[in-house]
Formats: sequence, C-alpha cells, structure tokens
Amino acid sequence: MQRDDEDYAGDMLDMATKALAIAEGKSREEFDADEVLGLALLHLIQHVGEAASRTTPAYRAMHNEVAWERIVGMRHRLVHDYLEVDWDVVWEVLTIHLGELVKNLERFIPPVEPDRDSRSTDLP
Repeated sequence: MQRDDEDYAGDMLDMATKALAIAEGKSREEFDADEVLGLALLHLIQHVGEAASRTTPAYRAMHNEVAWERIVGMRHRLVHDYLEVDWDVVWEVLTIHLGELVKNLERFIPPVEPDRDSRSTDLP
C-alpha cells in the first residue's frame, strides 16, 4: 500500500497523542525515575520525527505552522546521538511542544473513523 503525506501526518498525530496520554499526570521526578517510561516516550518522539521526515516538501510548505525541520532534527539527534540524549530537551518536547504539535495537526488532519470491520461483533 502506497502511503501519502496525510498518512504520515496522521501517524505523527497518533504517536504524539499516545506520548501525551502516557506522560499525562507524570512529574519530572517520575519521568526521571522510570527508565521504561522515558524510553517508551523517547521511542514515540522518534516515530513522530520519522513520520515527519517522510512527508514531501510541498506538504510541509502547505502546513508551515508545523515545525517540520525541528521535529525531523529531534528525530535525528535521538537516533544518531542516542548516547547523548538530553533528557531536559525530551521533557520540554513532552510538556510543551507535543501539545502544540497535536493542536496544529488536528487543524488539517481529518479525524479517523472507526474501522467498522475491526469492531467486535456481539455474540449471542
């Protein structure tokens, strides 16, 4: 299946929303103390950046309210400088930038309708 810009932007929205849901209500101290939590959130942020990197320049230009270069740059830093992760920056992304990204993406990404075929059926 061929994926397009809206698919990748939808992936960004999904991963950012998941990261926000996982981080919701967590303090910085809880974040710092829970390695699994930090790694899970780091992974989701990487996915946001990977999806952003797959969008076309034309799509990015149409939606310049999204900080495409910064998002892709963050992904590159996390993947290629994985031994030098700045957890202060990761926390800032989680507590400030992902919320802004979700608001921006929701302006132009259509809501996903539930897949009728994937719903469970009521059995007698």
